[in-house]
Amino acid sequence: MRAHKSRFLALLAVCGVLALAILVSDQNVPSLPQQPERLPAAVVTLGDSTLSGEGGGNYEAGTNGANDDWCHRSPAAAVHQLQLPPGVSRFNLACSGAQAKLVGLQPSPEHAEGSQAARLAELASRYRITDVVVQVGANDDPGFTDAVNRCVQAWARRVPGGCSAQLSKTWPQRVEQMRPKVVSALRDVRSVMEQAGYTPQSYSLVVQSYASPVGPEIAPQLQNLSGCPFQTGDLRWIRDTGVPQLSEGLRKAAGAVDARFLDLSRAGVGHEACTGPSPQQGQPQQVPPGQASPAGQGEEWFTRLTVDWESLQYDDRAPHAMQESFHANAAGHAQLGGCLSQFLNDDARRAACLPDRRGDLQAVPEDARVPAP
Repeated sequence: MRAHKSRFLALLAVCGVLALAILVSDQNVPSLPQQPERLPAAVVTLGDSTLSGEGGGNYEAGTNGANDDWCHRSPAAAVHQLQLPPGVSRFNLACSGAQAKLVGLQPSPEHAEGSQAARLAELASRYRITDVVVQVGANDDPGFTDAVNRCVQAWARRVPGGCSAQLSKTWPQRVEQMRPKVVSALRDVRSVMEQAGYTPQSYSLVVQSYASPVGPEIAPQLQNLSGCPFQTGDLRWIRDTGVPQLSEGLRKAAGAVDARFLDLSRAGVGHEACTGPSPQQGQPQQVPPGQASPAGQGEEWFTRLTVDWESLQYDDRAPHAMQESFHANAAGHAQLGGCLSQFLNDDARRAACLPDRRGDLQAVPEDARVPAP
C-alpha cells in the first residue's frame, strides 16, 4: 500500500515539474503550426521581377500600371509552373522592381502594394503554407538594372574598357552592402510565419539567386540596338563575374536564416538574349504547370532590348516602356519554374539549376559543372 502511495506521489511530483517547465518556457517555444487538415495547403513566392513573371506578358489586372502598380505579375511566372499536388494553392506576391524592404515588414510607404511579408502573414492564417520562395536583392545596393543601363551607355559612347572597368571595382562592396538587407527581409518572413504558428521545420524557406540575361556568345549582328547593345567584355563580366558574385552574397544571406538555397547563376548559359531566334515578346507560351518547354537549340530564355512604343506616348507609362528588357521570357520562366519545382520536391539544402543533355534545366548538386554553350 505504501509502495503504491509513494509511486502516486512521485507521479504527482513529476507532473508538477513538467507543468512548471511548460509554464516557464512557454514564451520561448514557438507554438505548433496551425496544421494541416483544417487548412488548405499553399505555396507562396515573394521578391522581385524574376518571380513576378516580368517579361512573360499577359500581366494580371492591376499590375500593369494601374494606380502606379508596375508589379507585372504574369501567368508565366515560376509559381504557376510548379508541379504541385491537387488542391495546393499558388500565390505570387512578387513585384517587379522590389527591394528587400518591400519583401520585409518596413517597405516604402509610397509603394502601391505595401509589405509582402505582411500579405504573407494574412495568407498564413488562412492556408497551411508549405513553401515560401524568396528572390530579392538585385534592386538594392547592386542596382542590377542600373548596372545594365550603364553598360548600354558604355556601348553607345564607346567607353574604353566598357562599364565593367568601373563596376568590377565597386561590385563586391555593393553586394556586401546588400546582404544584411536581404537577411533582414528573410528574418521578417521567419517572424510572420512564427507569429502565425509555424515552426521552422513545418515549412520550407527557399532563397533563389539570379540568372544572367546576357552573355558573350551572342550573334554579332545583334550586338547593337537591334537586341543587345553591349561591349563583349561587359557581356563576359556580367555573366562570369557580376552575377556569380551576386549569387554568392545571396547564398550567405540564406545561410544566415537557415534557408534552403537555389543557385541560378549559371541557369541561362547558352540561352541568353541574342543567342538565337527569339520568341515573340510579351506572348507567354502555353506550357503545362510543372513542365518546362523543351529547350530548342539556341532558344533564347531572356528578352532582348524591348520597347513598348505605345507607352512612350504617355508621361506616366513612358518611364516603364523598357521594363521588360533583359528579363526571362515565357520559355525562360518555364525552365526556371521547372527547376524550382524539382528543388521543392527534393530534400537537398542547396542545388543549382543547370541544363541537361536536352538543354532543359535540372536541379543538381551545386558543385556540378555547367556544360559549355
